[in-house]
Amino acid sequence: MTLQPLHFDVLIIGAGLSGIGAACHLRRECPSKKIAILERRSQIGGTWDLFRYPGIRSDSDMFSFGFDFRPWPGLKVLADGPAIRQYLNDTAEEYAISKDIHFNVELFRANWDSQKGLWILEGSDTVSGEPRRYSGKFLISCTGYYDHHRGYLPKIPGAEQFQGNYIHPQHWPELLDYQDKKIVVIGSGATAVTLVPALADRAEHVTMLQRSPSYVISVPAFDKLSAKLLKFLPKSWVFKFARWRNVKIQRWLFKASKRWPRFMRNLFLKGVRKSLPKNYDMRHFTPDYNPWDQRVCAVPDDDFFKAIHAGKASVDTGKIKTIGKTYIELQSGQRLDADIIITATGLNLQVLGGMQLCVNGERVPINEKLTYKAVLLEGVPNMSWVFGYTNAPWTLKADISARYICRLLNYMDKHEYDICLAEDTEGCSENNSVMSSLNSGYVKRGNHVLPRQGKKYPWRLLNNYEQDTKILLHAPIEDGILTFHTKQLPEEQTVQVSTVNKTEDMATH
Repeated sequence: MTLQPLHFDVLIIGAGLSGIGAACHLRRECPSKKIAILERRSQIGGTWDLFRYPGIRSDSDMFSFGFDFRPWPGLKVLADGPAIRQYLNDTAEEYAISKDIHFNVELFRANWDSQKGLWILEGSDTVSGEPRRYSGKFLISCTGYYDHHRGYLPKIPGAEQFQGNYIHPQHWPELLDYQDKKIVVIGSGATAVTLVPALADRAEHVTMLQRSPSYVISVPAFDKLSAKLLKFLPKSWVFKFARWRNVKIQRWLFKASKRWPRFMRNLFLKGVRKSLPKNYDMRHFTPDYNPWDQRVCAVPDDDFFKAIHAGKASVDTGKIKTIGKTYIELQSGQRLDADIIITATGLNLQVLGGMQLCVNGERVPINEKLTYKAVLLEGVPNMSWVFGYTNAPWTLKADISARYICRLLNYMDKHEYDICLAEDTEGCSENNSVMSSLNSGYVKRGNHVLPRQGKKYPWRLLNNYEQDTKILLHAPIEDGILTFHTKQLPEEQTVQVSTVNKTEDMATH
């Protein structure tokens, strides 16, 4: 006997930052929709529930990282993992969506059935192993872009003979004792620069070993200006201003880095030189690429540099020759003694949480598809994926994407359409992926699994919050590319809404 699916108007995959945000927007703007959030884990949080390594925190300021409809409640600029999890739980409770979350659901397959005009999702309960089936009119993927099961672990000669703890931050041992231990953190990204000062207080010494440097900038740990403004202005005003200010600053830094890369490079390096001990070797902090070719690492109140000043941490740059029983040997011949090795070596990219996507039983090659306005997937009916910014706080894009989805659903209801579909009829696809603006190692490794970029908008990502906001929140839904259907009509009688493509004009400025 086939298990009958539980039916909903909208199915959301993932109860992390994007999924909770999307559900709250639906509750606010489409209150009549019956929704379900399907989550593989046993609690809310997604990334922020998965990662539990010491010191885990945001790498974006919380005023712009928090939801636009519910300002971050504190003045700490870079919040820690537990605080972010609490914020997500409180948000879910405030908007009464906790009851809509189905936990411990491992999804294997999502299939669009054209005859029924429905998505059918199949999976199992991760605890009992029993099958789970769901159906829905609209599907929203909020799974992020990396593999939650395993992080990227490069093959390093001799790793198998190391006698100490060999750890990837994605799978941090709950009871790891690192008191008075010699620790080597392999990596140079946000995870590495977070781990080093967090471990340095108790460890004997922490060495960050990198193949090549990243840009590291220090930001205030506490928003002093907002604290002063709160003394005589309403809280809502202060937090709205702080969000606006920080978004503008971030956008200016990114645009300036692209327009005047040499100037911004010198500015960033000047700040690092000022934070480091006198005569410290700047070779370890001088990248061979321009700012924002890869993400910039932010540290609160110089904590990373303070650990170096205190002699509790250091940085070495070089390639690993081999790992011995108690050490790492570099190709230069230098040896680093280690009781614990932490491989902060990055992520494995994955789309849709590894779930197979099909239309009428035919598998969809996601890595050959474009994204429409970076929200809908080309050629796939009634499906959206929420994909945040890589050059700004993730939530900025996740918020406006979710609001666009709400606009789209309300438009379809108003005009009694059942199906929306974005199709590239001009052959706009390029070889580059939707994350091609970054040349980070994890992007290069996973480029082949991601959707493609298009030659022009709406198939090309703008990565521009101001323009995306205008287009997604204010431009007409009808644009001559997105088509609408009623499932009662045969395929050849598809209703296509055509109008002047105003959004393309806006995107070409």
